[in-house]
Amino acid sequence: MSQYKHLNRRHFLKATSTAIAAGVFTATHSQSRGEDSPNERPVFATIGLRNQGWTITDKSTKFADFAAFADVDDNVLGAINEKLGKKTGKKADAYSDYRKVLERDDIDAVMIATPDHWHTKISVEAMLAGKDVYCEKPLTLTIAEGKLIEKVVKQTGRVFQVGTMQRTENDQRFLKAIALIRAGRIGEIRKVTCGINGATGSPFIPAVEVPQGLSWDVWLGPAPKVPYRALPEIRQGYGGGVPLYTNCHYAWRNWYEYSGGQMNDWGAHHVDIATWALGASDTGPSKITPVSYSLPVEYKDGYPTVEDRYNSPTKFEIHAQMPGDIPLVITSEGDNGILFEGTEGRFFVNRGRLSGKPVEQLESNPLPEGAVEDVYGGPVSENHTANFIAAMKSRKQPISDVWTHNRMLETCHLANISIRLGRELNWDPEKREIIGDEQANSFLSRESRKGYEIDM
Repeated sequence: MSQYKHLNRRHFLKATSTAIAAGVFTATHSQSRGEDSPNERPVFATIGLRNQGWTITDKSTKFADFAAFADVDDNVLGAINEKLGKKTGKKADAYSDYRKVLERDDIDAVMIATPDHWHTKISVEAMLAGKDVYCEKPLTLTIAEGKLIEKVVKQTGRVFQVGTMQRTENDQRFLKAIALIRAGRIGEIRKVTCGINGATGSPFIPAVEVPQGLSWDVWLGPAPKVPYRALPEIRQGYGGGVPLYTNCHYAWRNWYEYSGGQMNDWGAHHVDIATWALGASDTGPSKITPVSYSLPVEYKDGYPTVEDRYNSPTKFEIHAQMPGDIPLVITSEGDNGILFEGTEGRFFVNRGRLSGKPVEQLESNPLPEGAVEDVYGGPVSENHTANFIAAMKSRKQPISDVWTHNRMLETCHLANISIRLGRELNWDPEKREIIGDEQANSFLSRESRKGYEIDM
């Protein structure tokens, strides 16, 4: 087994980027099959297929073959396999139990796009089974889960890519934003604001019969056992074809039992770029202050008092004190994106635009040659999967590694804890614990439901 070597964002392996630049997208170490086959396309499996599961599969078929799918909903499992067959001419083997995927020696890597509360269990067990892992963001439900994943990555030497694809994709806008900052185009940073959208509450959602084809108890997995809830109105657009109000399907993002709300959803994207730009990927915040927030249900001791409607924040403004006493503001107000403000200017970036005077000045004063590549650590990959596969070949960690992701996500996790308890939190980034607050520290981990503990 290849020896593990930790690379943070400043030490991302140049050889990986060289392989990408040379077009080596189809190589894999093939450790799980006991061979080194540099000319062979890697074999992937996707676990969790609804929404983002198909998205990451779809954009990966150029670089990898998909041998297996797993999902607890037979309906989505069949529908996505039909899509794969139409696109590639070959369907994958379909399983309702992800463990069947991990037992297969022919699969090099798994892509995980389940609800957040399943990420850690499947990721850990996949690595222990000899698979490299691409897991959607946010990687974890708790800070303790992040520490466990780090431990297992180090223990097994597996390659692990987190799906924070803004580091690679979106026309390199976010990489250009960081390059602008590193080139001093706004002077010294004074403030960063991440707009990540608010959410809506819900009406009372009744317990109803579980839809045919959905294994509800398995969907819940490590989370507490509760009834399936849904109202008949159907969601349109992204995540369409499922109940608008439910504790499953797309709407699980509005429940703390399975997610971190918008704070961990969009926050995992924008706070990631902001933390990277601030050079704080090794440290994170020292203080979290809930300036304002709105919860859709009443809370007591940090827990919702009812279980029949959405419970994650609908509005919020959180201030995180970053190194150098730079405030990082996370807000549900304003445009979705990141506003960087410095002593000599300001600019805004999101997936659709990079704007502001420093950006306009690039026409007459372009960035130094190679500035974007310096941020990335070499030539920028065609997409996030291409970066993952190049890392599989080099056996080095990819651009969205678990360490920088977890440090960033700690800010989001702490923000949620501060909202749930309604108070400021002081964070020790070295010990990775909340200072002088025993109750708050109890939220750094969660107990898994019996029968769904992580199989170590």
